[in-house]
Amino acid sequence: MSGNEEPRVLGFLCNWCAYAGADLAGVSRLQLPANFCVIRTMCSARTEPLFLFKALLGGMDGVLVAGCHPGDCHYQRGNYFTRRRLVMVQEILKALNMEHERVRLHWISASECSLYQKVLTEFIEDLKGMERNVARDEVFL
Repeated sequence: MSGNEEPRVLGFLCNWCAYAGADLAGVSRLQLPANFCVIRTMCSARTEPLFLFKALLGGMDGVLVAGCHPGDCHYQRGNYFTRRRLVMVQEILKALNMEHERVRLHWISASECSLYQKVLTEFIEDLKGMERNVARDEVFL
């Protein structure tokens, strides 16, 4: 990232686990980055690949998808679908010569607020080491 500008990250968080973990992090007053926007989904499987591409093309520097640990999905197999989709999204990004590291998938349970904090902080630090998302310069806010 050039200058003092912080990378912007959009998160798609599963309602039952990752979002609950994020909520617990807030209630526990853990220090969290301010440049992170959350979209709560009922299941990580509801995160369509198109949403991820639109977020990057819309100026986000990174996208985090977080859901229940495998085997713990409220909808039984949703996180398995998510994992397959995210592999496909990262392969498409590689084929387009984009940094596939801009899209991440993590399993975070409702009680893992410190893991949520760690994942988010590390992701933003990794994004700082990358070039700025070129689509971000074209967005008029």
